[in-house]
Amino acid sequence: MHQYYKKYVPYLFLLPAAVVLMVFFFIPFFQTIVLSFQDYNTSIYNPTWVGLDNYFKLFKSPIFYKVLWNTFLYLFLAVPILAIIPLILAIFLNNKIRCLNLYKILIYLPVIVSIVVAAIAFKWLYAQQGILNYFVELFGYEPIGWLTDTNFALISVVIVTIWKGIGYYMMIYLAGLMGVPKELYEACDIDGASGIKKHLTVTIPHIMPTIALVSTISAISAMKVFAEIYVMTKGGPLNSSKTIVYYIYERAFENLDLGYASAMAVILLIIVMIFSLINIMCFERNKYQI
Repeated sequence: MHQYYKKYVPYLFLLPAAVVLMVFFFIPFFQTIVLSFQDYNTSIYNPTWVGLDNYFKLFKSPIFYKVLWNTFLYLFLAVPILAIIPLILAIFLNNKIRCLNLYKILIYLPVIVSIVVAAIAFKWLYAQQGILNYFVELFGYEPIGWLTDTNFALISVVIVTIWKGIGYYMMIYLAGLMGVPKELYEACDIDGASGIKKHLTVTIPHIMPTIALVSTISAISAMKVFAEIYVMTKGGPLNSSKTIVYYIYERAFENLDLGYASAMAVILLIIVMIFSLINIMCFERNKYQI
């Protein structure tokens, strides 16, 4: 009886997490796939089965390609900065410097600020008569439509995401740096290696799994960005800042086209999985070699 009890105890501890995953992930996931094969345009309560029509309509839509491009652009603008700048800050703060805790608090402070509050604050900064345009006019230039110009709207939103995420990813890197043996740094000092070479030969290889984690998390976060766009631009102007998650929300909850929105959600899931696999295989490919 005792051996039987010990055998199944681990599964009992896993049961709460399994139930949460089942209720909040697997059931909605399979429901979304089913919804993507249905049409809700005729009736929200009695949808009709249309098979792959939503997917065909999706790939014929120029707006879908526009928001997909915006999503990838958002990804390529935000992720490299969120992977590199926090690492540099973490390396700097990993040394014994004065007021170390103060620097950590100041850099991490944006993380604990609500994303809605941050978006509203930056919206004020980006206003036509806001602080940024005040300094622009001081240098003799015309005010910039940070959120109303198609050339600046997406970049302006990306800046908010970067400002919000730097402290979070810096803390992840700091945790990774704690596992790097100090003896290797001492050996580099004895060999006369410079600071940059020391980090390229010791730090980067040892925290490569952490870099893979940060790159993957930041890529997923960039691809599912919503709150910043909802508060600051509503996807405008002219769909220039509309990403795929905001477009899913718009079609599902404003147009009540649940089938079309679900098809986009399935496509987004596939894209996120592909990017996650690419990140893992690029940064941790040695683990998966046979």
